[in-house]
Order: sequence, then structure tokens, then C-alpha cells
Amino acid sequence: MTAPGDLPALARTVFDRAAAERATPGLIESLRTDAASRVLVVAGDRAPLAEPARLHWVAPDDVPGDAEWAFLGRSDDGAALLTAVLPAQDDDHFAAPSGWASLRAVGGALGDADAGAFVEALALGRWLLDAPFCPACGARTDIGDAGWSRRCPSCGRQHFPRTDPAVIVAITSAHDPDLLLLGSNALWGADRFSCFAGFVEAGESLESAVQREVAEEAGVAVTEVRYQGSQAWPYPRSLMLGYLATAADDDAARADGDEIAAVRWFTRAEIGAGLRGEGDLVLPGAASIAHRLISDWHAGAA
Repeated sequence: MTAPGDLPALARTVFDRAAAERATPGLIESLRTDAASRVLVVAGDRAPLAEPARLHWVAPDDVPGDAEWAFLGRSDDGAALLTAVLPAQDDDHFAAPSGWASLRAVGGALGDADAGAFVEALALGRWLLDAPFCPACGARTDIGDAGWSRRCPSCGRQHFPRTDPAVIVAITSAHDPDLLLLGSNALWGADRFSCFAGFVEAGESLESAVQREVAEEAGVAVTEVRYQGSQAWPYPRSLMLGYLATAADDDAARADGDEIAAVRWFTRAEIGAGLRGEGDLVLPGAASIAHRLISDWHAGAA
């Protein structure tokens, strides 16, 4: 998954983040007075839609309430792209042509620019709302770098958005190329299955994390660990690194009975039916890298 067209849904950012501009004094204030600026409003994990698969960008003057602002970058035509982040609420902050939707629901259907903007705005926005205080001394911090940093006025420390690496793995059979091992989380319905995933621990390599997570959740040792691609997943702040691995012993597969309620080997035909929405098997949505790992395996592209 290295060519641009082969990247996961939320990894295809095509606009310029223009990071060098973030240090410009008064950048946000200046851009908020520019009628050419375009703003993506995010409330909770939802954004407004112009069409079912296109975001609804607004002018700075149309942003309601007391939002946290950040600079996302520049569009192809040079317009400034901003985000204005608001807390989640039961009612929509304003009417949108096609309503409001979460990144989980529509991320896989959006075009490359909108998908990249939404995941960037959501990841950055959650940090802006959820981490206003200095973790070292507890003082309220001041936002800098056009929304990309915080500085503590008390102890002087500078803080940046946090990203936690996590591995996610689809497991192929040691003997049958048409079998894929998936697991069902204990919090899901019995028919919903996905890849195995977990956070990378302190001092751990990605490859070791793959081996440990699969052994813990599915009971199998794995070989031939192959990196497939990565994707930001701001629920709440993960960078998902996708892998395909081969089980050393198919018969060893066992659910841990705690986080994972069931594991099962699926045939290529069963996976195909699940991807088409046929039958009882429920697979991950198109916005997730899990969906891409599974669909690429099914198509023989992994």
C-alpha cells in the first residue's frame, strides 16, 4: 500500500499543510478576517456535509460559538484551510446541506482532500479541547503555532499533540492461502469481526508488538510479518500501522476470553460476502485500515 492510489482511506492527504506558516505571528487572527479562507467546523467527531461524500466548508464569519481554531494548510488554489473545533452537543451547531456525520461513518467515502482534512482536523481538535492544562505543573497553557503547540506560562514547557502508535494485523493461514483469521471484540456483537490490534508498549519495536498482540489475543505465533501501510485514527489519537502476518500453527488459534470473545478462520468466499454486505458477517467500515487490510487480502493485493 505505497502508491498514492493504494493508500488507506485516511492516508491520502493531497493538500499542503504549509507547516512553515504556523510560526507566523497572528496567523489565525489574520486568516479569520480573510473572506477567501475556508473553515471545517468539527463538533465532537462530526463535521458538516455539502453532499453525502463531500465536506461542507464555511467562511470564518459563519462559525458559531467559542471555538478553538487551528491552521490546517493550503488548498490547491492557495486558499487557507482552517478548522474550528467545538464540543459535541445533541443538536447540530448549524444546518448543513447533507447533515453532519462522523469520520468513522463517511471517511471512507470522502475524496482525498476532504478525508485528509477531516482526519487532521479531528486529531488536532481533540487535543486542543482535551489537553488545555500543562501535564507537568497543571497550569492552563497558551496555544501557539496556529494551533499546533501549547506553552505553559508557569513552567515554560512546550507541548505538542500526542500520537500513540498501534499495530493492527490480519493473519493468514500457514497452509491454506484462502483462509484469514479475524477476531471479535468482547464489546461487539457476535457477528462482527476485525483484525487484531493493540498499542505499542514502551521500549517495544513494531515487529515485537505484532507478535505480542497476536499471541495475547489470538494465541498464535506468527511468521512473515509484512508491513502494509499506516493511517491516522483519532479515536482518540492513534497512528495505526497495518501488517499482514502468517500463523505458525493454525490450530493454535484461541480467543483470550477477555478482550477477544471469539476468533475464527474465514474463507475467501466468506470475506467477499462480508465485504459486499451479504450474510451475517460484519466487517470494519471503509474508513478504517482494518477494512483495507482485509479487502486487499481478499483481492490478492496484499
